[in-house]
Amino acid sequence: MNNITDSFIKGLEAKSRAVPANVAGQAKRCLLDYLGVLSGGRKYMKEAHPELFDAFEDAAPYRALVNGFCAHVLELDDGHRIGMLHLGAPIISALLAVAEKEKLSTDDFLKGIVIGYEVAIRLACAVQPGNKLKGYHATGTCGTVGVAMGIAAALHFDFEQMKSAFSAATTSAAGLLEMIEGDTELKPYNAGRAAMDGVTAAYIGKARFKAPEDALGGKRGFLKVMTDEPKMEYLTDFRGGKLMIETIYMKPYAACRHCHPSIEAAMHIRSEAGFNINEVESIHVDTYKLAVAGHDHTEIKGVNSAKMSIPYSLAVALCTGKAGLDEFTDKFISDKDIQSITDKVTVSDVDELTVLCPQKRVAEVTVTTKNDVFTKRVDYPKGEPENPLTQQELEDKFRGLAMYGGLTSDECDEVIKEVWKENLDMSKIMKIVCK
Repeated sequence: MNNITDSFIKGLEAKSRAVPANVAGQAKRCLLDYLGVLSGGRKYMKEAHPELFDAFEDAAPYRALVNGFCAHVLELDDGHRIGMLHLGAPIISALLAVAEKEKLSTDDFLKGIVIGYEVAIRLACAVQPGNKLKGYHATGTCGTVGVAMGIAAALHFDFEQMKSAFSAATTSAAGLLEMIEGDTELKPYNAGRAAMDGVTAAYIGKARFKAPEDALGGKRGFLKVMTDEPKMEYLTDFRGGKLMIETIYMKPYAACRHCHPSIEAAMHIRSEAGFNINEVESIHVDTYKLAVAGHDHTEIKGVNSAKMSIPYSLAVALCTGKAGLDEFTDKFISDKDIQSITDKVTVSDVDELTVLCPQKRVAEVTVTTKNDVFTKRVDYPKGEPENPLTQQELEDKFRGLAMYGGLTSDECDEVIKEVWKENLDMSKIMKIVCK
């Protein structure tokens, strides 16, 4: 009799037989988004911690670690609002690390992305919000398993190999949300480690190490450890509908996704007739419960602290009309006017917005000035599947990050052209991006 692990893997096998053209196109969109954050992140890390590259770029798992870390460090990588995790940083980093060694075709590489996202998102949706409430970072826990199964799909593992890889990945799954507290620099490590451990788990599977009967649903399995109330439909229902990669968001703002509705509301208010930043007396944010803890601080201890703060993110957007890389640097964090606005922000969770989560991540911002009150509610900030980046916006995002990372305009053009080709030359692309 099949257990939940066997059933889940068999459902995935059916999904991985053929990737529709539109879904392959979405995988390429994810790839281009990833390449931008990777380029910018590698430049940032080479300046901040060059020793990372000296120590960890020799073998495939270590290359996956470095690129996974770099692709998440700028807080601009893609994710999923229901699963509450990031995808491209661990999954694409890992696939790139094995692509040259295994001589992956374009079809197999894209299939690996699609199935990696499918597994990670389904697992995350099944264990959330319990996974977060227990203190786990789903990018680390579920991302590890997604990485392993993406590689398994790309390499055409049989059932025995897939089950072995899956089981090895579940026992490797880790990542603590404590890594987002204060001005820590270790949140991206959760993404990098997921990439590294997922690669290792995939090769354990390839070698056919015998797996336990039910690593997912066993009495001490993944579901028991990661949540108190698993949502089994995400693990059992593979009928029709969209593939999970079609339901992701892409980020236009360089802050935690929980900050984005407030950022966008602030930008709307800033543009309203009669608004004057110098007359602001108080700002209040009503939002959903999961957005508040760890994101309501007004004491900004550094760049990473700013990226996790709704008050700071809102304040810098209200003051400048922007929330990109530059707005989360020491220049803006130390600005006294922005500090003053940040201190005026309070954040509360509201029952009627909490019940909408995770289908909607809503923020309603109210700015009170000397002479007026401005209010704006945002249900779907830019980048959500209901409000996606256009292809031009995606390419512009890539250009901005890649040129920050050191690429020339011509090199950006070359990478974009290569990504949209029918057959990818990943070696050529990576030589440009990681020069």
